[in-house]
Amino acid sequence: MPHNMRAKFGISLSNRAVLFDWATTDDLISAAKVAEASGYFHGVWVGDNLLSKPRLESIVTLSALAAHTSTVTLGTICLASFPLRDPILLAIQWASLDVLSGGRTILAVCNGASEFDGPQFAHELEVMGVKSNQRVGRVIEGIRILRRLWSEEQVTHHGKYFQFSDVDCLPKPVQQPMPILIAANPKPGQADEATVDRIMRRVARYADGWQTDATPVETFRQRFQIIKEYAYQGGRDPSTFDSCLHLMVNINNDRDKAYKEAEVFLTSYYGAGAISRERAEMWLAYGPPEAVIEKIQAYIDAGCTTPVLRFVSPDLSGQLQRCIEEVLPAFRVK
Repeated sequence: MPHNMRAKFGISLSNRAVLFDWATTDDLISAAKVAEASGYFHGVWVGDNLLSKPRLESIVTLSALAAHTSTVTLGTICLASFPLRDPILLAIQWASLDVLSGGRTILAVCNGASEFDGPQFAHELEVMGVKSNQRVGRVIEGIRILRRLWSEEQVTHHGKYFQFSDVDCLPKPVQQPMPILIAANPKPGQADEATVDRIMRRVARYADGWQTDATPVETFRQRFQIIKEYAYQGGRDPSTFDSCLHLMVNINNDRDKAYKEAEVFLTSYYGAGAISRERAEMWLAYGPPEAVIEKIQAYIDAGCTTPVLRFVSPDLSGQLQRCIEEVLPAFRVK
């Protein structure tokens, strides 16, 4: 039976690790089942990319997880391929997943990487026929299309990127409306205040919540407050907005060993030099259970409604079990 928790905890399963022989599909399914059975986890999440960072395709993976679970929500961290996907096909696929799961999905979308983030991303955009400067526009237009296709019988759309007439898109999702989050993490030094403000306004206007990672606690607090203020100004109820944080976790009584194991995992996953010590410290909750609890609690205090934990260790089942036994009980409502 689900426990009454202070936040909606999620587990992030690495559908990319399967390609590196770090985990099997059975490992992912088993972890999802254990997480659900514990009563501590509200959702199961997987990442998404197409060619740039190959992995088991996210919607297909979530469909498999849906078949082996019955209560946890199923979400994306985040659908980075959203600007590359045809919105009509995606509407059918995601609505089908929502039907198959009995209305348990949360769609988190983002711009994906730009051509300047690395040659693999530039190549992916070129192959998929999408220019880097089109990504934001395609995300906004795509969200608008999905919302209409999922709620209206006949949809005609003539936009900048997509045009179609008289489309009756079936099946409709069980959830009406379907929750959509926008993932965004403008980094200090790379985005000026005007850019950050524009991104926060975009989340407040088009999404039902915000997803982020590697964001300092105070920055998280400030940005989520700004999003809620813009939502209120736009006539929306800010109390319904979710804030989802993707947090890397390694539980080890030896803090140095916890960091080193996490570092090896992240370097293997993202490439040497891709994750600086500064970013790792922001991204990671590591060390003894009390250190992990303290870090998570700081974000909950800052307004995080949905902490999603990814265990950065070759021992997924061991880390999950320690989290269930030694970390998550601290967040039960007494």
